[in-house]
Amino acid sequence: MFCYQCEQTAKGEGCTVSGVCGKQPDVAALQDLLLYAVKGLSQVALEGRKVGVKDNAIDRFTCEATFSTLTNVDFDADRFVELIRQTVAFRDDLKQKVGVAGGWTDFTGGPVTFVPAGTKDALVAEGEKVGVHSDSDINPDILSLQEIIVYGIKGVAAYADHAAILGREDDRVYDYIYEGLVATLDKDKTADELLGLVLKCGEANLWAMELLDAANTGTYGHPVPTQVPLGAKAGKAILVSGHDLKDLEDILKQSEGKGINVYTHGEMLPCHGYPELKKYSHFYGHYGTAWQNQKKEFAEFPGSILMTTNCIQKPKDDYNENIFTTGLVGWPGVTHLADKDFTPVIERALALPGFAEDTDKGSVMVGFARNAVLGVAGKIIEAVKNKDLRHFFLVAGCDGAKPGRNYYTEFVEKVPEDCVVLTLACGKFRFFDKKLGDIGGIPRLLDVGQCNDAYSAIQIAVALADAFECGVNDLPLSMIISWYEQKAVSILLTLLYLGIKDIRLGPSLPAFITPNVLNILVEKFNIMPISTPDEDLKAILG
Repeated sequence: MFCYQCEQTAKGEGCTVSGVCGKQPDVAALQDLLLYAVKGLSQVALEGRKVGVKDNAIDRFTCEATFSTLTNVDFDADRFVELIRQTVAFRDDLKQKVGVAGGWTDFTGGPVTFVPAGTKDALVAEGEKVGVHSDSDINPDILSLQEIIVYGIKGVAAYADHAAILGREDDRVYDYIYEGLVATLDKDKTADELLGLVLKCGEANLWAMELLDAANTGTYGHPVPTQVPLGAKAGKAILVSGHDLKDLEDILKQSEGKGINVYTHGEMLPCHGYPELKKYSHFYGHYGTAWQNQKKEFAEFPGSILMTTNCIQKPKDDYNENIFTTGLVGWPGVTHLADKDFTPVIERALALPGFAEDTDKGSVMVGFARNAVLGVAGKIIEAVKNKDLRHFFLVAGCDGAKPGRNYYTEFVEKVPEDCVVLTLACGKFRFFDKKLGDIGGIPRLLDVGQCNDAYSAIQIAVALADAFECGVNDLPLSMIISWYEQKAVSILLTLLYLGIKDIRLGPSLPAFITPNVLNILVEKFNIMPISTPDEDLKAILG
């Protein structure tokens, strides 16, 4: 196997024996084969769009299949076998429709004519032939740009899938996914053409995040500042981790009145700020962090656990029976609930002891998405003009288990008292409970939300730039970004598409970016690696 799509990759170069994430070689090969098959489906879908042939079920499936290959989503080899076969079935059905409509279907060779083998072992062998290094003659810089597009599209597909679950879709997103995946098959694409598609991926991700923002706020209301307890309440308990608000709503509805308290974990923390979720009286608090202590937290949680999407570690066998997955998430030996009937989760929670007593571990504030922050924009502008507020830092992104992420904790702790920190995504769990105080009533630590709420952060920056009659790059704003997996890649591409410069990225740079491609990004956007908190703060603030 070879995989270098995440920040944790072995030796900063690539996982070749098994994934640091827990992914085994057979799953890695099947994921590579699925992506190969999806590229073939994309070839047909792109031709279909030229003659007005579209199929929403295929558009949705393409996002789901692509999303399933994102880091820490699905480790179940059998499910990938099913996805590969479904991809080819959709491809062949669509090819026939395109031909009837007069479209071009005379494809020869490659993924568009790929016929899957009959057994899982044979599919694994096929997958081993189509991975990242399947073309030994390709220019490394061209491969780097192709892989950036692929990993960016994985992030776009994730956000598009979340939005579609709540009924929000945009053909432009699907159009780009097909265009981008097909472009990675074209050996004649130049570096400049691929770089254009890299930035276009950032634009497509902006559309996807906008869709998801509209879906979340349209369904659950705009987040409001909310105190969330970090302790526990005596009684039965369910822990919900992942990202999917609809699954959280469903478990709240189905567990209502059963004497069970529902807690969030990881990226679900911001859900406490949504009015339509806050209304459930048994939606109590937040338990644990995201990555650093996840296995320990899951093992010690005295109730059942529902995993809704990615950013998860493979569980230990000794508590698999307490964990349930939904959506695209899957592990061998863990119960997957495909029908959104969470009765098994509820029954398991009732059978487990729950928390024996109330505990008080303090609280944190969430709910500072764009409506909440812009609601006090006048106060913020006045504080800046009066020099009470010197600088904004967006310290945001992914968390991970690899050493080096304490940088973000130390950075936030050392941010001067006349500065404000905005944060989002699971990287905030390095410092989310720090008590930084306020500046004239404005909290110095503002939790904007989940990783997709980068859209909210962008809207805040744009609104402040308008208020100060300057560009975003001219604001007293610095972005300190941590990345782990492919949604972070797509968000970074969105920031680059918008022309944001001087981003500091860490804890290490992506292994799939070659020195030449990195030089291009440095020259165009002055993107740079983090150094130390003291050095970076001095460079930013002087």
